[in-house]
Amino acid sequence: MTVSESYAEFLREQFAPLGHLTMRPMFGATGVFCDGLMFAVVTENTLYFRIDDQNREMFREAEAFPPLSYVKKGQTIDLAFWRAPERLFDEPDELAAWARAALAAAHRVAAKRPAPKQRKAPRPRKRPS
Repeated sequence: MTVSESYAEFLREQFAPLGHLTMRPMFGATGVFCDGLMFAVVTENTLYFRIDDQNREMFREAEAFPPLSYVKKGQTIDLAFWRAPERLFDEPDELAAWARAALAAAHRVAAKRPAPKQRKAPRPRKRPS
């Protein structure tokens, strides 16, 4: 189980002011998207927010928990998603502030990605003479 329906509904309610929220399974977890950008991940009903250099200080409290990561060729790869502290679920305004900061980080990360390569039009074939 990556996210229960009741937890997903809770997140939809909490994050509704951010924009169009969707969730979908991804790599054994559930990605939380706002207007097409993944700003959070849920695994086992635990919420993780996107972090980057600009919001890292705001999320310093979340550093007490291990970030989402995986091991590849013996090395741990940090996915730049930090666990939301439990206290936020009793403080809706602060939970929303963290969500907005994570969404802003998702926008910055997306802006740094190179544009997808355009497919070249096929070259016309020469006809045999």
